[in-house]
Amino acid sequence: MVASLQLHSHLFSPTHPHTNSVSSPFPRKPKRKPLPLILRCCSDETNTKKLVGFVDYDRGERQVSVHVSGVRKSDLPKRYQLRVQGDRFQKDWPISELVSKILKLNQREDIDGLLNRWAGRFSRKNYSILIREISQTGSIDHCNQVFNWMKNQKNYCARNDIYNMMIRLHARHNRTDQARGLFFEMQKWRCKPDAETYNALISAHGRAGQWRWATNIMEDMLRAAVPPTRSTYNNLIHACGSSGNWKEALKVSKRMTENGVGPDLVTHNTILSAFKTGSQYSKALSYFELMKGTKIRPDTTTLNIIIHCHIKLKQFEKAINIFHSMRDKRSQCGPDIVTFTSIIHLYSVSGEIENCKAVFDTMISEGFKPNIISYNTLLGAYAARGMSEGALSVFNDIKRNGFRPDVVSYTSLLNAYGRSGKPERAMEVFNMMKRNNLKPNVVTYNALIDAFGSNGFLPEAVELLHEMERNGVQPNVVSVSTLLACCGRYGRNVKIDSILAAADSRGICLNTVAYNSAIGSYMNGGEYDEALDLYRLMREKNVKPDSVTYNVLINGCSKMSKYTEALEFLDEMMDLNVTMSNEVLSSAISVYSNQGQLLKAESLFSKMKMTHDGPDVVAYTTMLHAYSDAEKWDDAFALFQEMEMKGVEPDLIACSALMRAFNKGNQPAKVLVVAEFMQERKIPMNDAIYFEMLSACSILRDWKKTIELVGMMEASFNVMSIGLMNQLLHCIGKLGKIETMMKIFYKIVATGAEINKSTYLVLLKNLLAAGNWRKYLEVLQWMEDSGVEASGDMYQSILAFAQSSGPEYSVIIQNRVESLRRKTCV
Repeated sequence: MVASLQLHSHLFSPTHPHTNSVSSPFPRKPKRKPLPLILRCCSDETNTKKLVGFVDYDRGERQVSVHVSGVRKSDLPKRYQLRVQGDRFQKDWPISELVSKILKLNQREDIDGLLNRWAGRFSRKNYSILIREISQTGSIDHCNQVFNWMKNQKNYCARNDIYNMMIRLHARHNRTDQARGLFFEMQKWRCKPDAETYNALISAHGRAGQWRWATNIMEDMLRAAVPPTRSTYNNLIHACGSSGNWKEALKVSKRMTENGVGPDLVTHNTILSAFKTGSQYSKALSYFELMKGTKIRPDTTTLNIIIHCHIKLKQFEKAINIFHSMRDKRSQCGPDIVTFTSIIHLYSVSGEIENCKAVFDTMISEGFKPNIISYNTLLGAYAARGMSEGALSVFNDIKRNGFRPDVVSYTSLLNAYGRSGKPERAMEVFNMMKRNNLKPNVVTYNALIDAFGSNGFLPEAVELLHEMERNGVQPNVVSVSTLLACCGRYGRNVKIDSILAAADSRGICLNTVAYNSAIGSYMNGGEYDEALDLYRLMREKNVKPDSVTYNVLINGCSKMSKYTEALEFLDEMMDLNVTMSNEVLSSAISVYSNQGQLLKAESLFSKMKMTHDGPDVVAYTTMLHAYSDAEKWDDAFALFQEMEMKGVEPDLIACSALMRAFNKGNQPAKVLVVAEFMQERKIPMNDAIYFEMLSACSILRDWKKTIELVGMMEASFNVMSIGLMNQLLHCIGKLGKIETMMKIFYKIVATGAEINKSTYLVLLKNLLAAGNWRKYLEVLQWMEDSGVEASGDMYQSILAFAQSSGPEYSVIIQNRVESLRRKTCV
């Protein structure tokens, strides 16, 4: 293609006149002018390309543009030269200059008049070059006007390459009907379609998702005796695959091989993409293994698809290994912006937000410029965890780096505020989005509905549903599911019926997720009959229930002590061959445990061990509760040790269940062992954990451990529950450390924590048990000062103590009590 290359290097010389600076009386560094750069790439006389640009070292700017000359006036036949020379309105523009002039005009201006002043119109060779240059700009309206002008010229001759370029341009703009019209038009002009024509038309239908049309065009191509090329098959495979029809894509691939056209890398990538679009991730990985046996090496696109499939299958480690291998210096397939974005999404799905930011920073440090998709992926990672501050920071970075936030950006930020319990800020983002001339879509409205509904503002959420309809955005099944879930969360059973009726009146067919939300809402509100009716309606509508459906039903029945009905749902689930998730099995174990059928619970748990994934932490925790209820403390501890051996990390709930079991089984020493385990694994502790630890210390009468525990709890005195506070004071008082008990009480009061009558009762009982009647009366005085009314039993207890304390103290105590009673009455 390239015959010669000319570089005007003398233009870079410091002695070149363009580099001279203007003299100045003040000494300063001379400012260099932009240095021009000219490259000529010649392929033939009529298609000369010139790369013209400049480099400005002072500003750090550069610009390169392609100039195509075409057939000029001097190259025209003599009769046309004479015609042009005699008319001062005729201009000898190069084709690149003509294209720029055309693009400056809008559709209403006289583009035909401009073209009629162009001297190059008398050469047919210029027509295909002009169409090529203007089609590369992507301006389809200008290209159509130029093409229509061409067809009215006397020296115009229809050519395949012109029609092929026009068809490809319409394909890029998803104008399939117009592309098909050009195909029929070229045949009227006696242009026989070639393989490139059919390829462009198949590609056009593939972009539009019309794979059946693409298949029919392929058959027409064969009837016209035009042999398909490898590109033809690749385009048809892409047409089928982009529509999610991966089976048809495989058939085309098989036919391609049978016809003696071997697949190339594009073919393999297109088939892998078809598997990805059709959600056949395991098949994509199997196909990739077969691909390794061929001589075709995967490229970056191939590995990006494989990483995507591993993420969808939650095989995160394998995806990360491929990413690291791509970053290896010896790798022939380096990562690109898509690779980094996929890894950011991986860490987002796995909840490792810090790694999301680390990968994003690594991408920038390795020279990749993030695009809007990369920013939106990072923004979505923060939004999914309700980290509104991080999401806002990324949103500001988008604007700071010259990008315009799109609908996805605003929706993610809005979602972040909704998940962090700030629906008002979410509404501010929504209004800002509309001020910036971006139209909210159904996803945006659904996120805003969830922001208000999940925070208890159900009327506002319902009003948003009406607003989206007024603005021409039709609610979908996700909108209904979101409202139903919000109703169940806040016990609005009346609203559930109205939302279901609204969905039915709008013709929205509920899917499995929507039914699950509605059934769960009824179950949370204790409306078993309504939930059962809705489940039956679900079956009548041929909506297939999944494991979530049965988990909601079984768990709801268990909470309402309807154990027989829960087990019936379990049997029905097994009859329908619905895959049993760990959540369903854990709920079933809980049902068996509540019925006292420990053997059946153990049998079900053993079945879970034989599955591929095995029991998770929820299943182990449920079984711990079952052993605790059955008073099998040793089995509970053995199960806890098994969790550690199997690599199942115990969580807060599991540790709390085990501690409760040990305290009930009078094995308090093991409670402290579990506490040490939690400290080693850095598992956070809550009030339930501290309560069990205090109970264990009280049983063991371990004063040293109690003091250590007080030190751990001191930072949370202001948010401590009343029950835990009372347990703490009781534990210390029971050990006879009355002064320490009172000091801790003073610290709790100093933090502003709420103190009620039950806390004072704990203090009084321990003070009376220690014989400290003076402090007892002082605490009664505190109660009066703080507006907490002392009960009659509190007075009776101190009076009973006075009778056994001798006549000297008895009179003093009785007088103080009478004084307190009189003040209380007043």
